Amino acid sequence: MNIRRPAALAAVFLLLFSRVPARADQVTLYTASSFASEEEDIGVIYAGLLETFEREHDCVIADSSSASNETWKKNILNEFAAGSEPDILFFFANSADSAPLLPRVVPIEEINRNYPGLNLPVSDALREPDGRVYAIPIRPFWEGILCNTELFDLYDLPLPDTWDHLMEAVAGFRARGVTPFAVSMMDSPHYIAEMAILACATPEEQQARPASYEEVPESWFRAMALIRELAEAGAFPDHAAFMDEWTANSLFHSGKAAMQVDGVWFAKQLSGEEMARTAVLPVPRADGGEPSGAYIGGVSMGFYLTRRAWDQPSVRDLAVRLLAFLTGEENRDLLSGNTLSGLAGETAADLIREDHVMLSPVQDAMNAAAREVWLMECVPAVAEGSMTPEECWRKVMSLSPFQ
Repeated sequence: MNIRRPAALAAVFLLLFSRVPARADQVTLYTASSFASEEEDIGVIYAGLLETFEREHDCVIADSSSASNETWKKNILNEFAAGSEPDILFFFANSADSAPLLPRVVPIEEINRNYPGLNLPVSDALREPDGRVYAIPIRPFWEGILCNTELFDLYDLPLPDTWDHLMEAVAGFRARGVTPFAVSMMDSPHYIAEMAILACATPEEQQARPASYEEVPESWFRAMALIRELAEAGAFPDHAAFMDEWTANSLFHSGKAAMQVDGVWFAKQLSGEEMARTAVLPVPRADGGEPSGAYIGGVSMGFYLTRRAWDQPSVRDLAVRLLAFLTGEENRDLLSGNTLSGLAGETAADLIREDHVMLSPVQDAMNAAAREVWLMECVPAVAEGSMTPEECWRKVMSLSPFQ
């Protein structure tokens, strides 16, 4: 998170929650997203859009937006399970996370049939296994290795374009008192977990979805062992297991960490000065083979309209209008961050290499229980040496993660 986050968040929450109570004749819409504290600039834009809609439609919007982390995901799923879901939701799609939502959200094709003038976009990238599309995507995403090139130049260390160069950089920065990788094992270990699998697996192995422990690719075991090797080499911050995400991010922002495995959302937080000294590289192969040029990426999230809103005559029309408003072309660009640029017009989307391969995250295909065990329990334990890779995958696979 950006080091200016507290002030910006205060502005976001002021916009989102300091609202005049609804009059008896006003409709209240309930919304939820990951915008408010995940990306401060996008959060302010999102809050401003909600305020504009309120003003133009004389309604009240009660928004509950937070950072996209495991706690937020769990809370959203619990709200759906309890029947207290919002009317409009920005959430993951075409993944294990979205599967429990599908009976309680409205397919985009159904909305278009009932509101033919809207022509809401139907994206094949978010088509669910039942053949329907329920969410309207806002932005593609990528994850890679962000590098502070000034630090690499200062200490004459090679950028991590090969695994040998990556380990040389880890040793060189650690020897000079610079944290090699800004990582929070407490809040966001998934970045390192996905990086390790990319480093060890072929694209086909990375995309494998094993049905049993015996089917887990050997490269996935090697990936967990790699996390332990990185920890032993001093790649991670001291006390990474107890460091929150904001603190870890601050290490990169302040130049106290040289690298960070993260996504486009983090890159969009970089100031123009920071962006000018940042390069984003794909994960190199740990076996010394030809670089895969692979990033984690794709389209993973979108806006939903829930059955709760659809089935309430007093709410449906207004909720549909809000969905169309937030996903209109101009506002899609605003919420995607395409209008936020750094020096010389360079955007966060421009940071990655053109010769890239985008692979969907392993975690997105896992059910919530297995994902939580893998990321929040196994990865930190493997990093500290209290769990073996074999114990890790045996525990994860016992939860049938891909079924």
